[in-house]
Amino acid sequence: MLQSQLFTKTRKEAPKDEVAKNAELLIRAGYIHKEMAGVYSYLPLGLRVLNKIALIIRREMNAIGGQEIFMTTLQNKELWEKTGRWSDEKIDNWFKTKLKNGTEVGIALTHEEMLTAIMAEEIKSYKDLPRSAYQIQTKFRNEARAKSGIMRCREFMMKDLYSFSRDEKEHEAFYEGSKEAYKKVFEGVGIGKVTYLTMASGGIFSKYSHEFQTLTSAGEDLIYICDKCKEAVNKEVIADFKNACPKCGNTKLREEKAVEVGNIFPLGTRFSDALGLQFLDEKGEKKSVVMGSYGIGLGRLMGVIVEVFADEKGIVWPKEVSPFQAHLVSLAGEDTKVKKSADELYKKLTEKGIEVLYDDRGLRPGEKFADSDLIGIPLRIVVSAKTLEADGYEIKDRATGATELVKEDVLLKIFK
Repeated sequence: MLQSQLFTKTRKEAPKDEVAKNAELLIRAGYIHKEMAGVYSYLPLGLRVLNKIALIIRREMNAIGGQEIFMTTLQNKELWEKTGRWSDEKIDNWFKTKLKNGTEVGIALTHEEMLTAIMAEEIKSYKDLPRSAYQIQTKFRNEARAKSGIMRCREFMMKDLYSFSRDEKEHEAFYEGSKEAYKKVFEGVGIGKVTYLTMASGGIFSKYSHEFQTLTSAGEDLIYICDKCKEAVNKEVIADFKNACPKCGNTKLREEKAVEVGNIFPLGTRFSDALGLQFLDEKGEKKSVVMGSYGIGLGRLMGVIVEVFADEKGIVWPKEVSPFQAHLVSLAGEDTKVKKSADELYKKLTEKGIEVLYDDRGLRPGEKFADSDLIGIPLRIVVSAKTLEADGYEIKDRATGATELVKEDVLLKIFK
């Protein structure tokens, strides 16, 4: 992509009412636009990052048997009444509205009821199980106070997967497999080393659940990490385990601030009982399907990545989710030879399928470098009169700041 054709511009300051580092940097770098508190639009660069996160999530959900679907945002009041959740005061962040004919509907914040009703029409026998289905869809939550930038929004993109099993043993096998799939997701987006499987409260569904918490000073939660097991316990349940690791009993736990980037819940038969999701077992007896719920917020994950890796100059993307693989910066000015060399390199890279943002704008070098640091693409390639004299290109690693002059063949090998 030619940066001169990119309609978004970098800016020196974010909106005055924005205090979260992730949103400040993403707005300044042109990734997102703030519509109102807790509501953001994803611009071309931001959508590229979001789509790469989605691709990694899809890969791992498909690998454990998840089948992708896309459910409606408007939800049937009757389904929620059957589970007792339509008027549940514990769900105080739900948007509801009325159709022209007066029918009340909910605006999606989660989809247990809807998918359970769908599966009740599809699952009849033990031979139809196990199954799992997921979607990546916009959710809406009427947060009393939207904060933390794109890490806590009123409108956001979420991956929610639901599992359906014959019994607790089969459910447990899938549940354990989902833990490993989630670990691969967080490793895939570059935050695996600072993300911990964390025991947490199960809320209204079960006594305990599991969260995946990423260490960051912007964290809203306190977790206690066991350096022996490499797992953690949320502060809300640490007392239940007598301030010790529930897995190995270690009492020397490390307290850290963290942000939840994913969660998994056992649901038991609560929804299947209420909505008639049953199957005939091998003996011809009716049984209720055992369910689980598994969520990851894509925008939240994007915001956390920014919080974890950003420095004083701007965003630092892990290569797996960066909008482009390289940022090609031409310092041609009025030098036609430099311009021709940069144009040719851009053509060669793109022909080889390498994703490049090409800064072909007529700005001063300092402005271009500042923008490049702010945007945060992992590798910067500089073409200038100086590099032409050396018959090479200057490359700079955004994360480490290390620079090197390389020949064209070496540059191409980097992307292989």
